[in-house]
Amino acid sequence: MKNILGLAYIETIPTNVEYENGEDIPTDYALFQNYPNPFNPKTNIQYAISSRQFVSLKVYDVLGNEIETLVNEEKPAGKYEITFDASKLTSGIYFYQLKSKSFIETKKMILLK
Repeated sequence: MKNILGLAYIETIPTNVEYENGEDIPTDYALFQNYPNPFNPKTNIQYAISSRQFVSLKVYDVLGNEIETLVNEEKPAGKYEITFDASKLTSGIYFYQLKSKSFIETKKMILLK
């Protein structure tokens, strides 16, 4: 770009906010597909929250029974990853659910032994 005197300049426009460590603060809530999937016996689950809130991340069987609570606490805005160890469970389909005051999402995962 050029200013009114015909001199070139570069204009920097902030597009997002960054953490002190340089990572972008998420602009929305998200629950991502676990990986690997299918898995045996461990899998990683990633999620993002855009503001400080109390969140829970729970695992359920196909009957809706709660199997394990992975997260149940207040978290600051950010991107998170947790490893779920299903070594004591039988093969099958399981669901994991991220819930907060303003967000809820459920995903399916498959344990193959």
